[in-house]
Amino acid sequence: MKERIYMIPVNDAYRSSALCPLCELRNAVENSSLEYYLGPSLMEPDVRISTNTKGFCGDHLQKMYGREINRLGMGLMLHTHLVDLAEDMNPCIASAAPSSGTLFRGRDRDYKKNLEAAADRIEARAESCIICDKIADTMERYLDVLLWMYFEDPSFRELFRTKKTHCLGHTAFLLRGAAKYLNQNQAAEFVSALASDSAQGLAELTGDIEWFTQKFDYRNKDKPWGGAKSAIPRAISFLSERGGPTDEAITNGT
Repeated sequence: MKERIYMIPVNDAYRSSALCPLCELRNAVENSSLEYYLGPSLMEPDVRISTNTKGFCGDHLQKMYGREINRLGMGLMLHTHLVDLAEDMNPCIASAAPSSGTLFRGRDRDYKKNLEAAADRIEARAESCIICDKIADTMERYLDVLLWMYFEDPSFRELFRTKKTHCLGHTAFLLRGAAKYLNQNQAAEFVSALASDSAQGLAELTGDIEWFTQKFDYRNKDKPWGGAKSAIPRAISFLSERGGPTDEAITNGT
């Protein structure tokens, strides 16, 4: 099948040396989003409205700050975001305060519900993140394309089968995608392939972790590491959905 433009990122991720190709896609979206919101877009009115209301989660704020670029732009963005937050949060907290004393006890019998509602509103603001939303929306589109390619492009189907691992979170992501986009026969074929590949990949990872621990036995000191040298970071990658060492790094023993 002739490669179309919307197929390129998915094909590139599965052709890469990344252990989880979906982590590769996710990280690419995240990096481009960080660059976008630290670039000239910060001064665009429509972008500023979005960053004021949605803001960024703590993880992405740390990553933006850690890039050590456009600190002025980030400061300006945070200032207007905090102004917006204060306008929302201050009255929310103040209105949730129950009346004190027994005289008003009857009127404030639902004060606990009011406090919980205020806490829910503030937590929603704390968890809101324009970059997380961008990642989720883009990954959903990639998922739709990936499943279409699996059944329409034999070369991609073979490429998919060569990837024996997806991280734990993205395995669930693929299963949810199968439930959302595939009919029963398609889901049976796709999930069977995913199950077989996942079982093989997890067995290899488990074996490498075990061999890593056994290498500390003096009797195994001079035996080859195989894939065990990178087993711990690979296991962390598998469990944490953030990408990890590449196949090239594993081959080089780094």
